Amino acid sequence: MDINDAIQQRRSIRAFKQDPVPQDLLKVILQTAVLSPSWANTQPWEFIVVGGQTTQDLAKACEEKLMSGGVIKPEIPGPPGFPEPFDGRRRMVGKKMFDVLGFGRDDKEQRVKWGMRGFKFFDAPNVIFILTDRSFYFQEGGQNVWPLFDCGLVAQNIMLLAVKHGLGTIPEIQAVMCPDVLRAKLAIPESKIIVLGIAIGYPDPDHPISKLVAERDPVDAVTTWCGF
Repeated sequence: MDINDAIQQRRSIRAFKQDPVPQDLLKVILQTAVLSPSWANTQPWEFIVVGGQTTQDLAKACEEKLMSGGVIKPEIPGPPGFPEPFDGRRRMVGKKMFDVLGFGRDDKEQRVKWGMRGFKFFDAPNVIFILTDRSFYFQEGGQNVWPLFDCGLVAQNIMLLAVKHGLGTIPEIQAVMCPDVLRAKLAIPESKIIVLGIAIGYPDPDHPISKLVAERDPVDAVTTWCGF
């Protein structure tokens, strides 16, 4: 598949078929994804790939924690707010999502129910968790944010390679908002930071959410050309 085609076809998938992704295929994807660049070839990423009953057990445990009112907080903190133009982009895709699903603004029950799906990995059969070493991220004098940048690069490779193999993905902050659950069930040591979860599987084209297409600002609106 041409790289341009893969980029244009990649979308955040929020509805998956239950067919598991073969372990050999996931390994092929990761073997190519790790050719990603990183600062001074530090390769700060590590992976935990889950499937089968483990995926279901994690989804159930996260759901139970959320429903019980437990504290949910990712290890990489999210932004305290969204100034413009970022909030406008966020609200735009949220409105389109609920329009596609047929939820009204006041239908809080359905909105909450849908929001819960993110904590259950949108029912994907497999999840790839990306970790980085705590000692590399937290250093004397402040945080070294570059491992996160590099983890983002390898995550993009994973998602583009998934398209090549007929798979869909969605990078999720919700997937890592219960780090205590993930640590307990996946035996993740405290020396590692849980950065991101990528739900991966075969897309369900018949689900209404599959019609959602998020728009992008035109290049001219976000680019300054110098010396041309």
